[in-house]
Amino acid sequence: MHTNFTVSLEKIIKELSLETLYLPCKADDILIKSAEINRPGIQLAGFYGYFDNSRIQIIGKTEEGYLEELSREEQESRYATFLSQKPPAIIIARGLEVPDFVIELARKYEVPVLRSKDSTSGVSAALIAFLNLQLAPRITRHGVLVEVYGEGILLLGESGVGKSETAIELVKRGHRLIADDAVEIRKVSSKSLVGSAPDNIRHFIELRGIGIINASRIFGVGSVKLTEKIDMVINLEPWDVNKVYDRMGLEEKTMEILGITVPSVTIPVKPGRNLAVIIEVASMNNRQKKLGYNAAEDLLKKLGMLEGDSGEETPVDPYQ
Repeated sequence: MHTNFTVSLEKIIKELSLETLYLPCKADDILIKSAEINRPGIQLAGFYGYFDNSRIQIIGKTEEGYLEELSREEQESRYATFLSQKPPAIIIARGLEVPDFVIELARKYEVPVLRSKDSTSGVSAALIAFLNLQLAPRITRHGVLVEVYGEGILLLGESGVGKSETAIELVKRGHRLIADDAVEIRKVSSKSLVGSAPDNIRHFIELRGIGIINASRIFGVGSVKLTEKIDMVINLEPWDVNKVYDRMGLEEKTMEILGITVPSVTIPVKPGRNLAVIIEVASMNNRQKKLGYNAAEDLLKKLGMLEGDSGEETPVDPYQ
């Protein structure tokens, strides 16, 4: 089921350090539902076809320059028509001066007016990035998310398989915890997934036999992180003697999350296996594959087992 998410204008104001010029009500009560923004130059020129009034409007030097060429009466008329569309908010970039009549019209139509000292492009980029994160489609998965050598690793598996214990061992080895038990996954772009922990359980880990611990208090603030891109999924499962596990790594296995394909591997768990070390190696191997190197393919080429390859290296003339 598709869910429409919202973010309060108050969060946007704090995130972008915006100056409040006019608010019709509390900023917490004003909810933004569109991740798109708009620069209303063409609307101020009089064209409102395809205008989406759910978008935050950004006014910069170009829009101001155009309006300054018009008479005062015409400026008021253009702003009145524009604000009558009741966009959720307008942001004035570059710290530009806002005429008194604009504030009066904003009061009349109950449109919030904010101001930023940043350039128009700067405030637009920051706002788009923030809205994409806050309004992104999302799901919650039972698992653990850790950062290992800069790679976001999502650990999945049945309860009791050892996900939290493995996360603790990784944290002790200098890696960072993002979420334990519940991982909130957001689709922030057509190619990127970002995971985080719900606010109420952030940095907490459950260890059977010990109870709940706070990783940031025990291991320090350097052992945790708020969010991380998901680069790889590792499925932990009890070792099944009747199952044949991949021993070469030639087959690229993936998992689809929110329509995005993520590399995936399955690691069998049994006493004596050091899962933390295995996950470290899996993380580094995944990074090598992203850089274009596959160790299994390289080995088979050297053995002459890949189709169309003799296994013999062609000597290189250093003088050519």
